[in-house]
Order: sequence, then structure tokens, then C-alpha cells
Amino acid sequence: MAVGVFDSGLGGLTVMSAIAARLPDQPLIYLGDNAHAPYGVRGAEDIQALTAAGVRRLWDEGCNLVVLACNTASAVALRRMQEAGVPEGKRVLGVFVPLIEALTERQWGDNSPPREVSARHVALFATPATVSSRAFQRELAFRAIGVDVEAQACGGVVDAIEEGDMILAEALVRSHVDALKRKMPNPQAAVLGCTHYPLVQDVFQAALGPEVTVLSQPSLVADSLADYLARRPAMRGQVGEGLRYLTTGVPARVSDRATQFLRRPVRFEAA
Repeated sequence: MAVGVFDSGLGGLTVMSAIAARLPDQPLIYLGDNAHAPYGVRGAEDIQALTAAGVRRLWDEGCNLVVLACNTASAVALRRMQEAGVPEGKRVLGVFVPLIEALTERQWGDNSPPREVSARHVALFATPATVSSRAFQRELAFRAIGVDVEAQACGGVVDAIEEGDMILAEALVRSHVDALKRKMPNPQAAVLGCTHYPLVQDVFQAALGPEVTVLSQPSLVADSLADYLARRPAMRGQVGEGLRYLTTGVPARVSDRATQFLRRPVRFEAA
């Protein structure tokens, strides 16, 4: 039994790599829906249907626990999937949870009333679909009061990263940070609400300035998953089963792009 990691494309590989480093004995199966990427510019119904299909595919592979390593899928589809009912013995987790935990300085299971937190002015950088869903603001409001969130939809960044055009990606990041700072000149914290963005985290940090705390997901998600599995050992798999990578796209092409993306060899199979 492996843990499944689902993403619309290559961004979730940053989370997959962090989980593998944090839990080296945990078998993992990655599924990238590269045939339909990117999700960030799709409508809600489309995102819902594609995410549900991807999760079912990982369940079919024996992954009783699936992590949505895609902020767009987490923002748009996760709550609806949970409300529709997840089969007994299955679990689906999103990547907003660790960010909210870090930002509000409280555990996800802490159901005490919302309280003030140290970061009062927060910048959210995410895909257009994630921004329009307002899922981050909704979840944050359950746990914190007095926090001003200014969201910036970062159009084009995911596409540039997926195509390996880092010069364009970095230029777009600087442009989006400038746009955000015109609306919120002095953010105290910045949330990178897309799993592609860790690859340009240093560009976000440089553009925002050293005084801004930048929260990125891979290590936060890996630590949160390690804690989750420690409390639910039945969800862990057999040691030694390793890592597998599946794609709805063309395996050879996705493998080449993933190898460039991670700067190490990655071999995808057809999903």
C-alpha cells in the first residue's frame, strides 16, 4: 500500500521529492494529469471531474491515502469530494492544511475559536483558479482573526516553469510581486500557493525583501504527512516498494520535462 501524490502536472514533484526525503521508506505513487494541465485556468466543474478521476486512479493502484499536491485541486475539488463521501478506508488530503498550520501557529485539529496571530498582513500568490475559489481565505478565517489577505493571481508562471523557460518565469514572478505590493506595500508573510512556485522561491524572496517570511509547501506538507502517518500507521505501506511515476500524458515527453524540472532522472509510465 503506497501513498498517492496527485497533481495536474509537474509541480507536485516538489512535494513528492520532499515526502521521499522526509519518509525514505514510504512507498509513493505519483500521478501527473499532464494531458489536461494546467488546471489553474480551468473552470470549477472541469477541475472537480479531473481531480476525482485522478484520485480514483490512485485508489485503483492501492493508494488508500492520496495527497492532492495541487493547490488548485485542493482549493476547488477537495471539499466537494469530501462532502460527496470518500469510500471507507480511503483518505484524501490537501496541501492547504500545512500552510494554515504554519501561518496560524496551531494544529489542524485545534477547534478552539479563531484568535489573533503574529502575521497580520499576508500575501497569497496562486493560480487564477485558486485565487477565485477563496478557499485559502475561508480556511484561514476559521482559525485566525484580524488577518488581511491580499491575493495575486500569477498567470503564466506555471506554464513557463512547465516549459522550462525559467527566464520568463522569473520575470513573471517579479511582475506579480510588483502588482501585489501596489495593493499591499508591506506584507509580513507571503504564501506560495502553488507547488510549482518553490522552484522560483528565491525570486519571490528577493522581490519581496528579506523582512517578509515566505511560506512554501513541500517541506511543510512532508512534515505534516509524517505526523499524520505516525498517528495512523495502518495507512503506511510496506518498506522497499519505492517510488513510481504515472502520467496521463506521453511518458517519454513527461519524463524528459520532469528530469529537467528536478535536475535528476525521472521515468514516467502511462497511467
